[in-house]
Amino acid sequence: MALSEFSLIQQYFAELTAKRDDVVLGIGDDCALLQCPPQHQLAVSIDTLVENVHFFADVDPHTLGHKSLAVSLSDLAAMGATPAWFTLALTLPEVNEAWLKQFSAGLAELAIQHNIQLVGGDTTRGPLCISIQVHGFVENNQAFRRDQANNGDLIFVSGTLGDAGAALKHRLDNWSPAELTADDWQYLQHRLELPTPQNNLVETLRGNTTAAIDISDGLLADLDHILSKSGNGAVIDLDKLPLSDALTKLPFEQASQLALNSGDDYELCFTVPATKVDNLAPIADKISCIGEITAEKALILRDQTGQQRHYDARKGYDHFGA
Repeated sequence: MALSEFSLIQQYFAELTAKRDDVVLGIGDDCALLQCPPQHQLAVSIDTLVENVHFFADVDPHTLGHKSLAVSLSDLAAMGATPAWFTLALTLPEVNEAWLKQFSAGLAELAIQHNIQLVGGDTTRGPLCISIQVHGFVENNQAFRRDQANNGDLIFVSGTLGDAGAALKHRLDNWSPAELTADDWQYLQHRLELPTPQNNLVETLRGNTTAAIDISDGLLADLDHILSKSGNGAVIDLDKLPLSDALTKLPFEQASQLALNSGDDYELCFTVPATKVDNLAPIADKISCIGEITAEKALILRDQTGQQRHYDARKGYDHFGA
């Protein structure tokens, strides 16, 4: 017998994640009832992934389940929020039980890892589309906001940059530089399809970070959001961009352009006063200082010789761009 909408939810999603004590009423009613802790604010974000826009039609459903939640968890990390709950709106062209089993398993593994509970959602028929709304807690007045960067703050990023962009360029443009091996491509593809949200950095960053954003559209485009909101500029040292072993095999200009302009890495970019840098020691091996916030409202790239150039054409991904 074919699955109905409600039996689909019951079989694959109702018991998907671990139970939290702050969920008074979860899946199965018109609304979920959720208990917020005192002296905390609720951080809410939503992301939509559309087939052939955000992921290829032949992507493994298990990795798609992981990425669907990972991109939203990354938003909570960028706000300094602790994950709590999420909802899922899933549009399917058909009921494919093998696909659903793998998709829900990938989703569940990451959800359990971050102790975030599925509390509701919707399913409908149509082109494959996944929307996840996440909710998290942050203590009053402790959120990492884009508008709080100050002149003299140092700019940090987590992880390495440009890996997902390299994998995407390989897939879209058949780009295959001779320097990269099969193992390199496997690593880069993993970075594109299975991003790791940086929520594990949040505890150390609390009280030390003035502004933050996750890198989904490219470092320069996303950093520009911080600069615009804060009314500042920045100097980025190109030789300090963190590159993976794979990308360091490429000519530096090529690798740095990937690191600066390509998205989908879901690393964090954040600013820290110089007086608080020592507090980041517990995560020092996971982050890199790449520049400084300036009073001059310009984004400047500085090479290893000290030569500077203004960067005006922000090239991050824009769904409605030309």
